[in-house]
Amino acid sequence: MIEVRNLKKSFGDNVVLRDISADIQSQEVLVVIGPSGSGKSTFLRCLNLLEQPDGGSILIQGKSIMDPLNKINEIRMELGMVFQRFHLFPHKKVIDNITLAPMQVRKWPEDKARKKALELLEKVGLADKANALPDSLSGGQAQRVAIARALAMEPKIMLFDEPTSALDPEMVGEVLAVMKQLAKEGMTMVVVTHEMGFAREVGDRVMFMEQGVIVEAGKPEQIFEHAQQERTKSFLSKVL
Repeated sequence: MIEVRNLKKSFGDNVVLRDISADIQSQEVLVVIGPSGSGKSTFLRCLNLLEQPDGGSILIQGKSIMDPLNKINEIRMELGMVFQRFHLFPHKKVIDNITLAPMQVRKWPEDKARKKALELLEKVGLADKANALPDSLSGGQAQRVAIARALAMEPKIMLFDEPTSALDPEMVGEVLAVMKQLAKEGMTMVVVTHEMGFAREVGDRVMFMEQGVIVEAGKPEQIFEHAQQERTKSFLSKVL
């Protein structure tokens, strides 16, 4: 689904990604872990060109997103993105937050978009919040609406950038539960997170990054129980 080769990204003199290469398979859940400032979020944001890479290549379903001849917005429609902060439109009702993109970008009629939105609100356990304004929601509810909004575009791949790090601890579980259900249904996912329990339980593969490089990657049990690199062991000893 995604092929990344020799990806490079700097902000001024700060080199954030150094020659990153990775493949993400269809229906795979790749969980990216590592200390703050390791380049995890920048890697994720490069996958849909929210950050413009300085070098390397990214193919989404075989199409280069860095080739100006390819229509980036058409490729982006296949990528759902959920951010650390929810980015809901505060003046729009929950249902209108969800229907906006399908109507404007996919050109769906309003009745189809609303039907889909109501199905997704049911899926994330918020059927009763369709007409609420975002300010009335808890953090966990707002993030679940953000996931529903991303799913409304019917993406092939979901990208999650630390989706629980802005939440109170008791709200983390309700968001992770929705993500676990998506994984169970076969959604291809790339998840940047500090939730090691999620990485271990739901990830098909775990990638540990530090200082802009992939230090180690493998199946969860391999990384958590039989890490090969001292840096991986040191990081995990502090967070587990």
